[in-house]
Amino acid sequence: MADPWLSVIGLGEDGLSGLPGASLQALARAELVFGAPRHLELAGVGDRGRTWPVPFDLAPLLAMRGRPVAALVSGDPFWHGAGSPIAEALRPGEWAAYPVPGTFSLAAARMGWRIEATLCLGLHAAPFTRLRPHLRQGLQAILLLRDAAAVRDLAAWLDGADWGRSTMTVMERLGGPLERLRNAQAHGFTLEGIAAPVAVSLVALGGDALAAVPGRDENLFHHDGQITKSLIRAMTLAALAPHAGQMLWDLGAGSGSVSVEWALAGGRAAAVELCEDRAANIRANALQFGVDDRLAVTVAASLDALSSLPRPDAIFVGGGFSADLFARLPPARLVVNAVTLETSALLERLHAAHGGTLMRIDIARAEPLGRSQAWAPQRPLVQWVRAT
Repeated sequence: MADPWLSVIGLGEDGLSGLPGASLQALARAELVFGAPRHLELAGVGDRGRTWPVPFDLAPLLAMRGRPVAALVSGDPFWHGAGSPIAEALRPGEWAAYPVPGTFSLAAARMGWRIEATLCLGLHAAPFTRLRPHLRQGLQAILLLRDAAAVRDLAAWLDGADWGRSTMTVMERLGGPLERLRNAQAHGFTLEGIAAPVAVSLVALGGDALAAVPGRDENLFHHDGQITKSLIRAMTLAALAPHAGQMLWDLGAGSGSVSVEWALAGGRAAAVELCEDRAANIRANALQFGVDDRLAVTVAASLDALSSLPRPDAIFVGGGFSADLFARLPPARLVVNAVTLETSALLERLHAAHGGTLMRIDIARAEPLGRSQAWAPQRPLVQWVRAT
């Protein structure tokens, strides 16, 4: 690496006493030191210290390019830390990093947990629903939280979501002389005087975990009846073949259930819905299932929205499919579900012209008929799948 002008130095609650020699040398070389007030005080940098702007902005740091500068960050700079945005703004060779054990490592060491088998989440500015896809009986999780109020709010959220039996180890000022660990249950949480920085080591107990595969019960979703039913949704997701990081266009999204389950599989989704009330349901479902950071909602007709959407890897059309829409779709894996005769006929013509797989899906459920049971058929559905 070329001679870097910036040193990104991880700092713990034990201040300078916890820094290795290389970190101390980098800090001593710096003309200016950027950091949060707490870090600047712990490091004792005096007049060299410069506090980060609020809201956080790298401009003052970047203006010092070429001078020997240090940036103090919490623990491991590249695990829910400021290291990544700093590195992304610079060229290779401009910076060097000096990590120390971060909160996740310290918390796992206190609990005796295998960190590779522990869920680690930063919830400083994220909703607690980000936990929802991960919650299961006995889950071990380390959660970084903003402040004492966030700890109490987390306990209330867990209790309200039927996970009130979960145990919470509240960890304050880990790694420093004022470190304190206290245990409590989410239900009836009463701990007071919680000091930041704070993390919670959680053992989840009590509630119902989400199924691990698509086709989750439609009663879990906000909807007005416009929802892809669970069995059809499972088959649709199998046809869409989601991969982590891939982008789905969900056109005529209805409740957004397909988008939500795509995102739960690790992908990103752009849901397009003409009706604002249904768009509100999509947003509510995205938040409830903890995928609001991976699901964007556009209120528009599908044809009007296409030019503004990110490039798709897969496209699902559950309503409003037409020849005009098909003509404007970019290359991507395409899955179209049809229940009307007119759209089914269109899919037959497109299948004949463009290939792919055409399938008719008939499902019947056993339902009471007098004192007995009889098959109650659902409307048949035609599904066309085209690879590109």
